[in-house]
This record gives sequence, C-alpha cells and structure tokens, in this order.
Amino acid sequence: MSLSFHWFLPTYGDSRGLIAGGHGTAMSGDRPASLRYLNQIGAAAEDNGFEAVLTPTGAWCEDAWLTTAMLVDTTETLKFLVAFRPGLISPTLAAQMAGTFQRHSRGRLLLNVVTGGEPLEQQAYGDFLDKTQRYARTGEFLDVVRQLWTSTEPVSFDGEHIQVREALLNNRPDPVPPIFFGGSSEPAGPVAAQYADTYLTWGEPLFAVNRKLDWIRGLAGERGRKLDFGLRIHVISRDTSEEAWAEADRLLAGIDPADVERVQAGLARSESEGQRRMLELHGGRTDRLEIAPNLWAGVGLVRGGAGTALVGSHAEVAERITEYARLGIDHFILSGYPHLEEAYWFGEGVLPILERKGLWRHPHRRELAPAGTPFAASASS
Repeated sequence: MSLSFHWFLPTYGDSRGLIAGGHGTAMSGDRPASLRYLNQIGAAAEDNGFEAVLTPTGAWCEDAWLTTAMLVDTTETLKFLVAFRPGLISPTLAAQMAGTFQRHSRGRLLLNVVTGGEPLEQQAYGDFLDKTQRYARTGEFLDVVRQLWTSTEPVSFDGEHIQVREALLNNRPDPVPPIFFGGSSEPAGPVAAQYADTYLTWGEPLFAVNRKLDWIRGLAGERGRKLDFGLRIHVISRDTSEEAWAEADRLLAGIDPADVERVQAGLARSESEGQRRMLELHGGRTDRLEIAPNLWAGVGLVRGGAGTALVGSHAEVAERITEYARLGIDHFILSGYPHLEEAYWFGEGVLPILERKGLWRHPHRRELAPAGTPFAASASS
C-alpha cells in the first residue's frame, strides 16, 4: 500500500484562525491569496511530500484554472487538482483546456469535478437546473469529455443537457487527467461509479465512511469498474496530543458567534447531501465537537464543505489515517490553518511515521545513490 497525500491552496486567503464562509458564502482571510503567498504554500507542499494541491471553485475564491496555470512554472513536480463545475463550461472546451494544461505542465493536472449544491450561487452563474438535473448533466458532460480525450474520430453527442456535433481535439492529453468526484446524494452515485477515477468523501466517523465506500463499490462493480477513494479533511497535528487540542481550543475561541449563526443559516439552504451530513455532526453546538477519537467537527461551525479535522499527536493522527486506509482510502486531501505552517507540521510529523510503516513514500524525493556508486558508467564498461 502506498497512500497519496495532497494539500490545499486557499485561493480566498489564509489565516491563523478559522475563516468563516465558503460554498456559496463569502469568505476571505487576513493573509491575501497573492501569487507570492500561494507559491510559498506550493513549495511547502512539494518539499514535504504532498503529491498535489487541491484548488477550490466558486464565487468565494479565485478561479482555479487561471491560478494554477500561473503556479506551474514555480514548482517542479507538484500536481494541481483543479476543481471546476461542468455546468459552467462546454465539455469540448473543458477537454481542450485540460489537454493544454497537461502538455504545458508535463502531466501535472488532476481534475475535481464539482456538480454544485448551492442554488443561489449556481443561479448567479446562470445555472438554473435542479439537483437531479445537474447530476444528469454532469454524467453527459463527462461522457463527452472522456470520449474526446481518447477518440481519434469526431465525437457527436445528443443528450438531454449536452449536445455536441463533430467535436475532435487537435491534441489529446497524455496522460489523461484522473477525475476526482464527490457526491453523497442518490443521483451522485451512478455518475461517480461510471466516470470517476477517485471518489471523494468528507471526513466522518469510520462507520459512516465505510458505508459510503461500500455503496460506491457496489455501483462501480455493477459497471465492471473499480475506483480509488479519497478523504477530504483538515488536520491539526502536534508533538503531543495536549498541544494539538490546545490549538483546536484556540481556533474555537477565536470564532465569532455571529459568524457561526451567519454561516449555519447559509449552509442550511444548501441542497448538498454532504453538507447536510457535515451540519449534523455538530448541530451548531460547541460542546460536543469530538465526534470520534481524534475527529473534531469544529471547522464546520464556520466553514462550508469539509468541516472536520483530525486532531492529535503525530502518532495519533497517523493511526487514524491508517484506520481510514484500511477501509480503502487511497488519497488524503488535507488542509490546516494556516496552510503554510500546517503543511510542515504534518509533513515533518506524520508522514515520517507513515513512511516507517510502509504506507507512504515521498513522491518527489530524488533517490540518492549508495555510497561509492559512480555518477555514470562509461559505455565500454
């Protein structure tokens, strides 16, 4: 087993405290999301052994495609997990953009397909389909995109939501970008099973995650497919458990009750089943936030989307990750406040433990030759 770890680019800004908002609700940090700062996070992720960085999508953050394209030349091997929404772009253009990105980055693009779950935000972009229709459109969209990435003949498609005539890419991506896809509601399952390479879920207790993975495994098996699985979660890892929980307490103490009320009211209007599950973990209360060993729901009080964090000593966090890995989680997409410093806490504290367990190896580290090995051998030797 070799697990993949990914970090997060906060393209809305960063902070030493929890940033309120997201997923249809405005948000910003007191560390602006300048290219200079995002480059620092990218370098920290690359140095610490994260394979890729997830870049979010929505009205509350910078555009993911443009931002990551500007960061490619400042990194060497780091990949970019670009989130985008199928309803806001044609499948032919998306396939072409992915191919262009893949060539110029030398194969460093991953894609996170976000169907969307906040009606007001979707409508602000001109998307008025309901939830079931959005998932149906996503399926048609991915059908066309996957055909365009592999077909040497023109592609035509006449669906309920997508129509394409004689589409053909001049340059197909090589390699084809892996597709990450999340969705907890009933119409999401068949789309994930048919088109995703990695199914993503947010951090919940082990039994809940296991049920969801079994659901997707069954649907994928019916289609003759087998997927990878990923977990999107925050992390607070320190040398001791006491230090980690003290940091969680500090973040909690810095939350403005007015922000909790504002964000919870906004998220309650979400059509996202995953968001509903996040809200149920804490119910807006602050007195029962450790919902499972080392699993803290405090982030979700003020942040939309992934609302839980692994909190504990490096050894405890490594053990919890190992438990999720036993369920079948292959990819861990992590974040922490602030993202620059937390990349080092996790990278220097937890990843070496997982490496010693044989669960991870640094994806960017250049292997050193054994002592006494010549740098090159002559052709005649």
